[in-house]
Amino acid sequence: QVQLVESGGGLVQPGGSLRLSCAASGSIGSIYTMGWYRQAPGKQRELVAAITSGGSTNYADSVKGRFTISRDNTKNTVYVQMNSLKPEDTAVYYCNAATPKTMYWGQGTQVTVSS
Repeated sequence: QVQLVESGGGLVQPGGSLRLSCAASGSIGSIYTMGWYRQAPGKQRELVAAITSGGSTNYADSVKGRFTISRDNTKNTVYVQMNSLKPEDTAVYYCNAATPKTMYWGQGTQVTVSS
């Protein structure tokens, strides 16, 4: 089992920045990819960014150049730095951890971009 605890969401004005954190615990040795997904009201959950245990990254086209995902293996934590935020980035953001057997999800943290 893997437990994921997210933090860092909130309300920010357009053009602002936020950093989300996700701390993993439990059977963390089985994790090979961690990432962030988001779900806006009435929309499907979508991948925002992901990072493998080797450090390879993948981003949604909508966030490339604005978001940066990183991983601190010593702290078992993954981060996403979100800059130049737009109202369309408003969503619940979920941390995800993939293992060979299954995927785990955090409880979600709300990000609201509004003036």
